[in-house]
Amino acid sequence: MATNVLVIQADQFRADCLGLAGNPDVRTPHLDQLARDGVHYRNAYAPFPVCTPSRYSLLSGLHVRQHGGWSNHCTLAPGIETFPRALRAAGYRTAAVGKMHFTPTYLDVGYDHLMLAEQHGPGRYDDDYHRDLAAAGLAPVTDLLDQEQEFRAKAPLTYWDSYGAGRSNLPVEWHSTTWIGEQARKVLESWSDEGGQLLHVSFIKPHHPFDPPAGWDDTYDPEALTPLPGWTDSIPAADLPHQREYFDYEPLDLPRLRQVMAHYYATIAHLDEEIGSLLDLLRERRLYDDTLIVFTSDHGEYLGFHHLLLKDGPMYDPVVKVPFLIKFPGQGRAGETSDALVSLIDIAPTVLSACELEPATPLPGVDLGEPAAGHEYVFAEDRRHGSAGMARTDRYKLLWSDVAGQALFDLGADPYELTNLAGDPAHADVLQRIRAAAAHWALYEATPPTYLDPAAPQSREGNGGGAARHDQFAESVARHS
Repeated sequence: MATNVLVIQADQFRADCLGLAGNPDVRTPHLDQLARDGVHYRNAYAPFPVCTPSRYSLLSGLHVRQHGGWSNHCTLAPGIETFPRALRAAGYRTAAVGKMHFTPTYLDVGYDHLMLAEQHGPGRYDDDYHRDLAAAGLAPVTDLLDQEQEFRAKAPLTYWDSYGAGRSNLPVEWHSTTWIGEQARKVLESWSDEGGQLLHVSFIKPHHPFDPPAGWDDTYDPEALTPLPGWTDSIPAADLPHQREYFDYEPLDLPRLRQVMAHYYATIAHLDEEIGSLLDLLRERRLYDDTLIVFTSDHGEYLGFHHLLLKDGPMYDPVVKVPFLIKFPGQGRAGETSDALVSLIDIAPTVLSACELEPATPLPGVDLGEPAAGHEYVFAEDRRHGSAGMARTDRYKLLWSDVAGQALFDLGADPYELTNLAGDPAHADVLQRIRAAAAHWALYEATPPTYLDPAAPQSREGNGGGAARHDQFAESVARHS
């Protein structure tokens, strides 16, 4: 039987906001169980800390500089292969539900069936979720106030004081998390017992606004929550250029942070519940054991790290590291924890290998089905404020940007990335080695793939008769040989 594949993706999910990751407060029993049935990768990174570029990397297995999708409003080039296209070509039934963040909204990247719930940009006005909301006489007011500038400019003071965290105006049955979960269950219910099926479920949450619906919004008592590692009472001097990004973070204090955390955690609890229902359905249908299941996020969330929120700023670990769980068919390596450096670019080769398919062209990622797989370096980039990048080893991280210059951190001694060693003579060799690796990666390893389209538009048609001329020339060569 051909392997079934279920890819579950969250948005803006900080990697340590899982019970299995040691978070003292958040409760994620279903994801914790998935980890016990598979492998938990504790050092997994996004190639770009923004939605669309990261998503295109997940689908293609390529770095952003290879696929060219540098912003949230871009189109994956038609010559870029994706693992859904490869599976579809091999006879798989392919479907995607939830937030894809494509331009155009229903871009064909290999899914036969798309049931979408978008958030940012024009996609929200022509997708399926917002069509259903409008038909029911509903509007996602809380989300619109946070995401659409025409409404955000008129947002009340309570929105700004709470950093957009609060109860959704939508009832639980119409919240995006519930709707996406329901649509995903419909697809899983349609799966046959014969295998050869791919479902990509992509939730909007816990992306801001942190707006759990009634019944979930009071799941956590803010006063009982512990600030996560890396919280600072004020914004470090190196991060002051990012004080005013989506919000002004200078007024952020512990009471406000705990309110934000309570709502963020509540969206995760709601998400975990919906994921649990998907996994239970697979178990009921006796499809769970032989399905490859991946859970991850497109990027992380500061959630107080260096006194910041959301994702606009340096590529510190909370915003570029992602949760990453893989349950392999047959529960191979169940309960394993890996500290290998891995990336979202590794998902495509891992899926293809599990389905016994070869990539159309060599990919920079690795097949995580191999227990020893990983990278010596992982890389990430950002183009929102000029050019920025990250190179990380198992111990050191190098950041560079047009805004802040370069910074080198010894994550073994300084896990919260507060002491910049770039100017320290004792670390000059380390700095030079990582810079050289980053340069080699950019110049020689992460180059765009060759584009080939024999059916591309032409200025005029060819002259025809090519086969006959070939035979004529072949005869001439034979006579002169």
